Amino acid sequence: MKFIHTGDWHLGRLFHNLHLTDDQRFTLEGLLRLVEAERAEALVISGDVFDRAVPPIQAVELLDDILAELALRLKVPVVMIAGNHDSPVRLQYLNGLVGRVGVHVVGEVGAEPRGVALRGRDGVEVVFWPLAYTDPETARCVLACDDIHTHQGVMEAQISSIRERMHAKARHVLVGHAFVTGATTCESERPLTVGGTGEIPRGVFEGFDYAALGHLHRPQSVSERVRYAGSLLKYSFDEADHHKSVTVVELGGGGSLSIKERELPVRRDLVRLRGPFSYLLNHPEATWSRDAYVEVTLTDSEAVLDPMDRLRDVYPHILSLRRETGTAGAGEGGGQTVRGRTTEELFGRFFHDVTGEVMSGPQEMEVAEVLAEIERSAREAAR
Repeated sequence: MKFIHTGDWHLGRLFHNLHLTDDQRFTLEGLLRLVEAERAEALVISGDVFDRAVPPIQAVELLDDILAELALRLKVPVVMIAGNHDSPVRLQYLNGLVGRVGVHVVGEVGAEPRGVALRGRDGVEVVFWPLAYTDPETARCVLACDDIHTHQGVMEAQISSIRERMHAKARHVLVGHAFVTGATTCESERPLTVGGTGEIPRGVFEGFDYAALGHLHRPQSVSERVRYAGSLLKYSFDEADHHKSVTVVELGGGGSLSIKERELPVRRDLVRLRGPFSYLLNHPEATWSRDAYVEVTLTDSEAVLDPMDRLRDVYPHILSLRRETGTAGAGEGGGQTVRGRTTEELFGRFFHDVTGEVMSGPQEMEVAEVLAEIERSAREAAR
């Protein structure tokens, strides 16, 4: 069977106060063309379908349009799960109805995960096991297991139930949303937790023919059969040098696995430019940067009058202007000191500035628990 693994669409994303819906639609239409060209027999979406629990109506309409094309016109089954950005209840709504046309959605964790069995053109049966994201606190209640305290525990508890029902004649694909130890993170991802409680060792997925993971935005394999497809688009300038793609997976009856990356078209790329103001106004690469979203870092030691508007004449889609010294100028959107830092790190620095001391381990855990409770409350309020 040949299927396409994608994830982290983050529909409804705002990027420097710019709505990316048109950009996302452009790329997803390219995905539809790829599904046709590859004659894919299924599409897997590994979570973070939306960027927030209550997405804007344009994002909901876009998802509806894409799923309708896949299910009704192309007749391609879809397996989709909720990620940590999604509202489990909202994403799973009407699953019983859309499941009848081949769109299988799992938003909430269940006591017994249900597989989606599909048969490829070669006659091989492939069972997809969709496991939606959830936090350990919720999993303890739903799975009735008091021993679950980490994301590894959540995953192991669900996989234990799956292993009892895996039969040797089929190929088995796990669809999950998690952070595997050793994988490479990006600036645009929301941490699942603080410390090591959010990490899952890759050995947890042993025995599956393929693990189609979401959450991390850089396309990468953490082992031969465990892979992140990466995000649909570049969602931070930290990702400007990434090559975003989807993963085309082929599973053969004899246990063979073939993986290839396929890039999708983008409406506008992300570009980082750095240098003196006068040089950037006459930059030799300004022509190819005109259609891109641009972040400029000025290296001038002296003040520059109205740099944002003047640079916009050369780079119409400039979104961010920074200074190498780390101080923010007009329209720059913040200083370098907070760039790429987690909420836990920022609070730790605040604690040190106020008390002159470094937080202890128990204090860090207490902060982590408070932040986790805020995250849970936000998700429950969205329901």
